[in-house]
This record gives sequence, C-alpha cells and structure tokens, in this order.
Amino acid sequence: MKAKDFIVDKFILRFLPKYFHVKREKLCLTLEGKNARAGYLFILPFLIGFILFMLIPIFESFRMIFTKVSIDVVNYGFILDFIGLGNLERALAVDPEFNRLLVEELVRMVLVVPAIIIFSLFIALLLNQEFKARGLVRAIFFLPVILSSGVLIGLEANNALLQSIAQSIKDSNQMKSSITGVLQEILVVEGAASRFMGYIFQIVNQIYTIAMASGIQIIIFLSALQTIPPSMFEAAKIEGATSWECFWKITFPMVSSLILVNVVYSVVDFFLRTDNRVMNKIFLALTQQLDFGYSAAMAWFYFLIVIIVIGVTMGLVSKKVYYYE
Repeated sequence: MKAKDFIVDKFILRFLPKYFHVKREKLCLTLEGKNARAGYLFILPFLIGFILFMLIPIFESFRMIFTKVSIDVVNYGFILDFIGLGNLERALAVDPEFNRLLVEELVRMVLVVPAIIIFSLFIALLLNQEFKARGLVRAIFFLPVILSSGVLIGLEANNALLQSIAQSIKDSNQMKSSITGVLQEILVVEGAASRFMGYIFQIVNQIYTIAMASGIQIIIFLSALQTIPPSMFEAAKIEGATSWECFWKITFPMVSSLILVNVVYSVVDFFLRTDNRVMNKIFLALTQQLDFGYSAAMAWFYFLIVIIVIGVTMGLVSKKVYYYE
C-alpha cells in the first residue's frame, strides 16, 4: 500500500468509521455505508438538476434583494442598480399589507396545522381497523392529495362563477354561511371557555381545507400504525388495559416520531399553498408589477420566517417524541 493511500485510508477511518472498515488490508464499505451509498444514488438526479438549473437562479434572486431591477429592452436582459436594504425596508416598514398578511397567515397556520394532525391521526386510526371495502375507503381519503393540487386550488381561487355563488350565499345569509353559526350563538359564553369554543368553531368551519390537506399525513400515520406489533395490544388487553389506555400508552408513543414528520410537512405545505395570500402578493409583484427586486425581498424574508417557524416547531415537538429500537 502506498504511503498516500495509507494516509487517505486512515483519514477516512478516523472520520467515517460507521461507513468504512478494513477487510483484508482493503478499505470496504460497511452495511450502513452501502445503504448510505444507495441513498445518495437515489438523490443524485435531484442534486444534479438543482446544481444545473436552480443554483444560479437562486443566487440571482438573492442578489436582486439589494438592487432595483429594470428591464433592458435593447439587450434583452436586466439592469441591476444597487440600493442596499431598500427593498427589505419597503416590505417591512413601508408596505402596510405585507406584514399584516404575514401575521394573519402565521396565525392561520397555528390554527390549521394542529387540526390537520389530529384529523389525520383520527382518520388513520379508523382506516387501520378491519372492515369491508377498506381499500376503497383508503383510496377515497387519498383523493384530497390529488384534488388539492395547485391546479384545482387555482381554479377555485380564480373561478368567477364559484366566487359569485359564494358571495351571493354569504350576502343572503345573516350567519355568513357558517356551518356552526347557530350553535356558536347558543354555546359560546364569555371568558376562557368562549376562546376555546371559538377555536373549535373555526376549525369546524375550515373542515374542507383541513380534509383537503390531510391526505399525505393520513398515509404516513397509517403506515406507522401498521408497524406496531399486535402482540403489544394483546399483552395490554390481558393486563386489563382499556382501548383508551392502549392508545395513550402504546399507539401514541409508537407514532410520535411520525407526528414530528407530519408537523414539519404540514407547516411547509401550508406556507407553500397557492391560496396563501403572502405567496399571492409575491406572485403579483413579480408577474403584474414586474417589481423583481421587491418580490425577491419579500420571498427571501418569507423563506426566512418559514425556516424559523420550522426550527421552532421541530424543537418543541421533538422533545415529546419517543424513539424505540
């Protein structure tokens, strides 16, 4: 073995002992290293596509934050005039709409995401039971994944006929077509209970949005439920545990790691939906107003807020996650 190869092998074994080991004086991959290699091969097309087609546009978008962009008609390009933090200052301190929409979407996320997690876990528990035509019912609950595509949401948002029908219903109904309007008038009282009941009524009124956004989460929870050994429930039943106790002592801890996955997925999915008003504002600034610098500033600040929210969410939820071997 050459001295150079020996030094390289020592360096690799020093920093990557999980993935490499020495066999017959040769450096070989461990089983975990082979699995890691297979994983990197699977994501290699994405990495190549990202580097070739996305890296330069992302860099240009970041550069536009600090410039005023104008279109060069003669040379068919852009003219970038450096203005420092002017675009960010305009978004945060001048534009009265951006901050308001951002706060409203954050509040809506805090309301909708927990409801999506609870709803999807409840439906997954139902679909995990033994009953006839279970495959058909599972397919029906997976339909929202297809129906909630960006195309359909765009049609719902931009269809003048649907908007006019919804507006006429709202104008002709004193309760503004609220599903729980009458019950809300009867049950809501003053104090802390009124806030909780108001939260429940808001969730019920958004059941369509919640159901449309729960398809993937239901599948993830369903796959987690099917990995729980039935012997654990049998042993608990022999010990006299009720179904409620089995849920909190067995089912919930076993699927808690997937709760973290679903929470992160739900947060990202919520912030990237085409009916998100912040996304719509960024899109209109880019396509209609042709204000590339300002739209880039809003988009990057929005991206930063999303990363912070995901980090905080992961930090809070991961403390309650139970991992088992």
